[in-house]
Amino acid sequence: MPLTALALVVLAGFIHACWNIAAKKAGGDVRFAAFTSVVMMLFWAPLGLWLGWQQVPHWGMREWTLVLTSAVLHVVYFIVLLRGYRKADLTVVYPLARGSGPLLSSLVAITLLGEAITAAGLAGIAAVVGGVFLIAGGPALWRTAHGSVHRERVRIGVLYGAMTGVFIAGYTVVDGYAVKFALMSPILIDYFGNLIRLLLIGPTLLRDRPAVAALWRTQWKYACIVGIISPVSYVLVLYAMQVAPLSHVAPAREVSMLFAALMGGHLLGEKDRGLRVMGAVLIAAGVMALGWGA
Repeated sequence: MPLTALALVVLAGFIHACWNIAAKKAGGDVRFAAFTSVVMMLFWAPLGLWLGWQQVPHWGMREWTLVLTSAVLHVVYFIVLLRGYRKADLTVVYPLARGSGPLLSSLVAITLLGEAITAAGLAGIAAVVGGVFLIAGGPALWRTAHGSVHRERVRIGVLYGAMTGVFIAGYTVVDGYAVKFALMSPILIDYFGNLIRLLLIGPTLLRDRPAVAALWRTQWKYACIVGIISPVSYVLVLYAMQVAPLSHVAPAREVSMLFAALMGGHLLGEKDRGLRVMGAVLIAAGVMALGWGA
């Protein structure tokens, strides 16, 4: 992978972890996702509309289908992710979500597309499994009584993390195809995809307006953080995909898990930070090995 692409991915990973911290602190639902979409639409309008004026008139059915598909996958991903944050620890949900996406992509390529797997790929799968075990509590899981609150919280976190990973794998493939083969602008994919997302989830802001107004007063700071910096993170990744193989970029961006494991434990007071950091490192190493070895 070119150094330029690697630098873009590492920077994107740090930004991605930061906005996930803000989303976790917000504790929002689909209405929070709508708040962030509104902020994104308004803040990035000058750049999005300027580029769109030049390129969007030339889009055909393929381009609009890609943007629509990407938007739907992103909406479901974000809603599932936020629900996971409300019900479990970020240091469980986030690493599993970010690690399982590239893992699923590699497994699909091996089982359905007939790609061969190398020793490095098998080592990657083992590392991911080991990392999942550590993030879920490690050996302490076996000493935890069945039905305990802590174990149930971990189980819910694993479930939502894995569900989120499915949708991450979906939009990664769609958007990677768009920038590499359809030669679409990363900025426009993200901006116009957000406009479609807002059409899908915006109506939630029109129901029970007093409650929405109350939520905005408590969540507006976090919505602004997510709406302003999350597009930067993803656009950097899409630009990296233009100059490096998708199979390298997708695993490499999981360095964000390391930042999240560290910041989640320190800023949010979540427990078992040592084991979860070790697990995040293993998952990151595993998905990278899958990217290079699958």
